[in-house]
Amino acid sequence: MRLSTKSRYGLRAMFDIAYNCGPEPAQIQDISRRQEISPRYLEQIFQNLKRAGLLKSKRGPQGGYSLSRAPGEITVLEILNATEQDVLLVDCAGATPKKRRRKSECPFEGRCVTQTVWEEANSLLDTLFGGMTLKTLCQRAHDMGIKNEANHRVMYYI
Repeated sequence: MRLSTKSRYGLRAMFDIAYNCGPEPAQIQDISRRQEISPRYLEQIFQNLKRAGLLKSKRGPQGGYSLSRAPGEITVLEILNATEQDVLLVDCAGATPKKRRRKSECPFEGRCVTQTVWEEANSLLDTLFGGMTLKTLCQRAHDMGIKNEANHRVMYYI
């Protein structure tokens, strides 16, 4: 299985918002700079994440993107599914209890022992990614000593 750049960048961007901004809206330029991802590409990815209900946006000078829920409530699986649509090892083995559908019919349906291997692996991935949240990633970053950039916006008082 190889995840697309949309998934990898989407996860990095969501982590960035959780780690560096907290409840404050994040500016696309700041995320782009910190994660070295094109702002235009981030905008495309963020549309999928907004559609999935994981991000919300606010217009204006104090606007930007923020998480729709607490970091401990957003799983890696939700982010991957929002950007990939389905995280499957192979197209013919995706029928799991979590509303997945096979992308294609298998001509060996019912007589292919390897299909059970792929379905078990998909289930294990669902469990792994579903049990890992943005809060988990933030804690790992903290433990690794990754500095977070407090989102202090300059305020001008007249």
